[in-house]
Parts: sequence; C-alpha cells; structure tokens
Amino acid sequence: MSETLWVVGDIHGALSKLKLLLLRSGLTDFDGSWRGGAAHLVFLGDYLDRGEDGAGVLRLIRTLQRQALLAGGRVDALLGNHEVMFLAAMLFRQKDPRDEHGFYEYWHSNGGQPRDMTLIEPGDLGWLSERPAMLRVGPWLMQHADSAMYLKLAPSIPEVNAAVASKLQSTEPRVWQEFLSAFAARFAFAGQDGAPLIQRVLSTFGAERIVHGHTPINLLLGTSGEEPGAPLPYASRLCLDIDSAMAYIPGAGFMTRLDNEGIAEVVPYPPLSFAR
Repeated sequence: MSETLWVVGDIHGALSKLKLLLLRSGLTDFDGSWRGGAAHLVFLGDYLDRGEDGAGVLRLIRTLQRQALLAGGRVDALLGNHEVMFLAAMLFRQKDPRDEHGFYEYWHSNGGQPRDMTLIEPGDLGWLSERPAMLRVGPWLMQHADSAMYLKLAPSIPEVNAAVASKLQSTEPRVWQEFLSAFAARFAFAGQDGAPLIQRVLSTFGAERIVHGHTPINLLLGTSGEEPGAPLPYASRLCLDIDSAMAYIPGAGFMTRLDNEGIAEVVPYPPLSFAR
C-alpha cells in the first residue's frame, strides 16, 4: 500500500461535520473541492438518515469521486445497511403505497428522513445500487458492518460484491428482508467468540486486519452517550472500529489515516481553538 489512505465511518447525513473533517484533513479546499492529489479516501457506508442532509452527503461524495479521479486520486464508497433500508423503502413504497411489507416504516423508525427521499434523484439511486460491499486496500479489509454476513455470502471479495448487487436488483420482499436482517447484525468480532471468526474472515478475503463502522465505538465500549475521540482497535488489534457516532453526539466525529502498520493520524471534528 503506497498511497495515502483515509477512511471515514458512518456519516448519517452530518454534512457540515463531513465538510469540516475533509477540509482539516487536507483532502478538500474551502469550497469543498478535492485537493487530495493522489490520496485514497474510503467511505464505509451509512450516508443517509438521522442527520440534516443525507442527500447532500451523497452529492458531495459523488462529486469528490469525479474530482479525485481527474487528479490521480481515488474515492471509494461502500454500501451501508442504511442505504439498503432506503432503497427498500423507495422500491416497495412505489410498488405498494400501503407499505404492506413495512419497509418504509422500518427505514423511518431507524432515522429515515423524508426530506432525503424528496431530494434524491434517479442518478443517486443508481449510484447507491452500485455500491460495493467490501474492499481490500493493502493489509486492510474494509466493510461496513462488524457482521459475519459477508463471509456467508461468498468466498471472495468480487463474489461478495456480485452477490450484494444481485440482491439489490431483486423485486422479492423476502430477499430484501433477509438481507436487511443479516446486515443489521453487529458485535460479531467482539468477545472470545469473535477470534475464530476474525481469522476465517481474514484468511478467506486475504487481508491482515478489518476496519469497519456500523457499531458506534461508545456502544462497543459500553459507554453510551460519551464522545469517542479516536478509532478503537480491538480483538488483538485485528479489528478497527471507526464509527465515531458523528450524527448521534454533538461533538463527535473524526477521520482516520491508515498505513500498513495501523493508525497513522486522526483528525477530530471539534474546531481548533485559539488562545487569546
């Protein structure tokens, strides 16, 4: 892994925080345009719901993808379970406004913002449906959830991504219900029972460590409500949780730069203070 690698976890519509983090990390300028050169930026999913502007988060990421490519850089955006919730709510509400299968209610009760639904354009839906589920960069296996779901889908990253793409093209409610249930699972790597699973995941997908979001760090630590100020390495440092709970806690949020050895830099959300 030679490029500068940045990762950011669950944004959940917190557009203003994301913009500040990107600026402070040197990846964008004050206008929000890419200035990261050949850097590689990876978003781990959950762009929508809970926060003030999920649609704006999608548009910013899509713009940065185009700009980074032209500058010799790269921006990847993985699929999160909230994107699947949103797509299911959109698809089945169009088919059945009565919401017989409960997809709209499930999305809305999990922080879905009707404003996002009105602002999303067809191109955004197509982009969401094309998000990969997994990515390997150097020693790092990147996935949204701390779940065994990926391992159960297929034995390689391309096959996992193909299996997920197939599910997102389905019109069968049962397929979406089962996928959402599996994707919502968490804590698979925590505790003593997690060690064998971690080894299977790393061996299967050819990586040395896992980086994920999905489970807020304070939830993994059992410190609900407290601001997690940095990523959390756990399971003998084979896993790294980077869900900063930025949409849940006012002062929370960070971006992380990784190298082959581990965490190289953390850029926190709270603005820099200047002594008078």
